Amino acid sequence: MTGTKGAQTSARLVESMLELIQARGYSGTGLNTVVEHARAPKGSLYFHFPEGKEALGEKAVALAAERFRALVADSAREPGSPGDVVRRVIDVLGGMLTDSDFQLGCPVSVVTLEMGAQSERLREACADAFGSWIDPMAEYLVAQGRPAAAARTLATAVVSTVEGAMIMSRARRSVEPLRCAADVIAVLLAGETLS
Repeated sequence: MTGTKGAQTSARLVESMLELIQARGYSGTGLNTVVEHARAPKGSLYFHFPEGKEALGEKAVALAAERFRALVADSAREPGSPGDVVRRVIDVLGGMLTDSDFQLGCPVSVVTLEMGAQSERLREACADAFGSWIDPMAEYLVAQGRPAAAARTLATAVVSTVEGAMIMSRARRSVEPLRCAADVIAVLLAGETLS
């Protein structure tokens, strides 16, 4: 029972860190705020994350990566073209932005921009997260008939474009950049293979 309670506390701390990074950024998220947000005893933070904020941030990035990977996988299971898959993903991301009044963004890009040059641990966690989004997209494109190298290039371009569009959408307080990205990606994915 203690293990289950401990796992629940750890999960709440990671979830709180993720939510706070999305809203306040990594640098703007203090450990006391995470503990309060998670409604956890302060000692539990250091019990579950003895390496401190970086370890908690790393887990939050991994959680964000898993959720986005699941979103892509769910979208890919529905019928339609590769462009349709990307449009479904972008629709969900646009909904997240508008539902939060453009306050919540991609926590992985936030941590990358804030800490990528300062923490190798967090930079690696973010690189792994982006890779975990590129890999299934590349696999999906291979299953759709693309050569492996072209599929990887396209998947990298798709993830990069969506990330940039998310940032622009937040800055402009409009999902128009995401819609534009969806249109361009759909055309790109419907085109000839890259050489």
